[in-house]
Amino acid sequence: MILVTGATGGLGRQTIESLLTSIPAGEIAALVRDVSKAKELVNRGVDVRQADYFDYPALVQAFRGIDKVLLVSAVAFTDRVRQHRNVIDAAKEAGVKHLFYTSIQRSTNFVMQEVTESDLSTEAYLKASGLIYTILKNGYYFEGIEYLIGSEVPRAEILFPAGEGKIAFVKRTELAAATAALLTSEGHENREYTLSGSEAYSFHDIAREFSALAGRPIVYKDSELAPYTAQKVAAGFPEVVASFLAQWGAATKHGMLVGTHDTVGHLLGRKTTSLREYLKTTYFPGT
Repeated sequence: MILVTGATGGLGRQTIESLLTSIPAGEIAALVRDVSKAKELVNRGVDVRQADYFDYPALVQAFRGIDKVLLVSAVAFTDRVRQHRNVIDAAKEAGVKHLFYTSIQRSTNFVMQEVTESDLSTEAYLKASGLIYTILKNGYYFEGIEYLIGSEVPRAEILFPAGEGKIAFVKRTELAAATAALLTSEGHENREYTLSGSEAYSFHDIAREFSALAGRPIVYKDSELAPYTAQKVAAGFPEVVASFLAQWGAATKHGMLVGTHDTVGHLLGRKTTSLREYLKTTYFPGT
């Protein structure tokens, strides 16, 4: 039986959707903090179990009878290390055989606040736990573009502190489908995979594609971290979130997200979604 944590969140829910296309619902368990938000999963026959990453006894109980656990990493700005260690320890105590952990792509040694140190700590703890492990170093979601540069087509320019850096964007649904494929196949014991898109794009590329789709010139301008953060705060983001978004720009500039890998494409049996396809569908629906 496969259990997916964070089952009402984006990646967790979409992974379950992919699992449901290949295995019976009765072989899938979903870990949630609030069972009332998972009624649809219950109705579809998924075994919904309640626990919080901070509640160790509840985690042990939730993991009873589970063979594989997908640990969807905790959100930033929380005690990620403690939460992840609780999940790993509880899985071991409950007799789970194999734990998959969703880390973040690291094509360079750039240290990104809020995620890199906790990812490295979790990966080391998991490897030392005695559990069979698989580490999934997930690329940056295409869907995250809207947080970085806005959900509307830019008027004339894109401001972002990424320099000439590139990102191997991947759609979250494709990442979820690849994750489900790994969960339901064999040969991934004590392995690490980078799950990124088939091609890396700069923000110049993003501006160029926007220009072609909008039929007007849109340019990319590199920004310093402070003015970009201030711009996001002015747009209504809390300062801590605005600073976090700026850090993705610094990570991009330093090459943390640039590596292209064929794992997702291989598991999907096709190339991953292109930048133009994503921008057209998201920003220019119906055209």
